[in-house]
Amino acid sequence: MSKFLQHCVRGRNHATGEIGTPLDFISFHAKGSPVFLEKEQYVRMDAGCHLRVIDGAFADIASIPELAGKPIIIGESDPEGAAADRGPHLEYRNGTMYSSYTAATFARKHELAAKHGVDLEGALTWAFEFENQPFFAGFRVLASNDVDLPILNVHRMFAKMKGERIEASSSHQVALETLLSESVREEPDVGVVATVDETNNIYVMLWHYHDDDIGGPSAEVTLVLEGYHASKISDHKIKHWRVDAEHSNAFEAWKKMGSPQTPSHAQLTQLKLAGELEFLQVPTTLRDQEAGLMLDITLPRQAVSLLVIENMEEVFSQNKAQRD
Repeated sequence: MSKFLQHCVRGRNHATGEIGTPLDFISFHAKGSPVFLEKEQYVRMDAGCHLRVIDGAFADIASIPELAGKPIIIGESDPEGAAADRGPHLEYRNGTMYSSYTAATFARKHELAAKHGVDLEGALTWAFEFENQPFFAGFRVLASNDVDLPILNVHRMFAKMKGERIEASSSHQVALETLLSESVREEPDVGVVATVDETNNIYVMLWHYHDDDIGGPSAEVTLVLEGYHASKISDHKIKHWRVDAEHSNAFEAWKKMGSPQTPSHAQLTQLKLAGELEFLQVPTTLRDQEAGLMLDITLPRQAVSLLVIENMEEVFSQNKAQRD
């Protein structure tokens, strides 16, 4: 890639005879490399492989001064490079392994862009439509026979996040350099990314990811809006969307039906509803503590949550006045 980019900016353009070729943006593909562990009988993802490709490409782009500020679009960004293939190592696609992997890796793309000082405009998944195929056949798709998969609901979560990214950290988030070198093979990656919009609504995405597609304990998360306090906790509405085994998950709903390949009209209606992005129907209440506004959340393995904390304008104004 480095030689190609150098040719684009410094090589002879054989169409015009001039030096260099105008570039509107730069695009490349990045893929991971999952495997099926025969002895253990489960899929092991490789988020580190996926992100190393991006890290290397960003480094190549940043090394060429003429490309400074050029928009970058990752034209294909996926856990592996075989959308139309099926097999044991690709069976993760229907469930929450795919959705939690996507939450964890998309957030790191922004970290890598900041690391190299490049302009990441966006990233795309290379997901197809496969007609006349069985339900949940295992291709890389966002929906199966018009029934949405958990992966689509994580994209819907990202679409809901508005405004500018703000500082957010987790004591159990795998460090970027560790993820690049080792992927997520030891402790799970319990991470966070957050934004705030022009009306001071706060958007917080949380994920609980591990490369190994096996069960594990939930993460007990305490979310802290550090340094902020509210005079009226009840004024702050919280919306909480969740993707996990029980929410926003048509694949699990289909399995509970007995995995029908010719679902009835009623079953198909139920599956389509299960494929929608779903609110988590549990009490979600802020606590005002010395450290700031706090919220306790149980996050199952492979779960992704999006919280939107509304009506924060008064809180921001009060705390800005205190700081000033």
